[in-house]
Amino acid sequence: MTEQVRVMVVDDHPMWREGVSRDLAEAGFAVVATAGDGEEAVRRANASTPQVVVLDLNLPVLPGVDACRRIVTADPTVRVLVLSASGEHADVLEAVKSGATGYLVKSAGREELIDAVRRTAVGDPVFTPGLAGLVLGEFRRLATEPVTPAAPVAPQLTPRETEVLRLVAKGLSYRQIADRLVLSHRTVQNHVQNTLGKLQLHNRVELVRYAIEQGLDEDLG
Repeated sequence: MTEQVRVMVVDDHPMWREGVSRDLAEAGFAVVATAGDGEEAVRRANASTPQVVVLDLNLPVLPGVDACRRIVTADPTVRVLVLSASGEHADVLEAVKSGATGYLVKSAGREELIDAVRRTAVGDPVFTPGLAGLVLGEFRRLATEPVTPAAPVAPQLTPRETEVLRLVAKGLSYRQIADRLVLSHRTVQNHVQNTLGKLQLHNRVELVRYAIEQGLDEDLG
């Protein structure tokens, strides 16, 4: 990446927080803030405007999922990568529903974490192996629930935007979509951002839900 990614690290254990911050700084990230509880995380995220927040779920004062929700609500461009000791499915789903882009368990190695932060920064959903399918399944379940239309008029997507949206609904990462369609990673990101704007949606979770509701995930083999 051509410029430093701004990262904030949130964990209530000082040694873990400092260790992760040091690893990310040594890997070339700009660690702009750290926090030890949920309330502090929300305040410091608002003040330091990180691009990626590496967030533990088990936080004092304000739970991690609530901190995530408030951070993303305040600035939808912030991407949250949960780094948790828990691999429980309920925790993963709650984190995603609160706005997290990805979820990594703390047993991950240093290089895996660095790669996850790098990918999260460009919008790729990153999950500990075995959890991505769980999240996609939850998207499908949510698609069966009634939802208020975001706009009174059906949005007009270009054929390419629709094609990208179908692959997003299949659970493919932006990098995989770029490879399949022979496009640059940046072009795929631009198509997704344009689609979010046209559909008046805020994040990938809402986008996948919309695509599945429209049956776009079934249009491809």
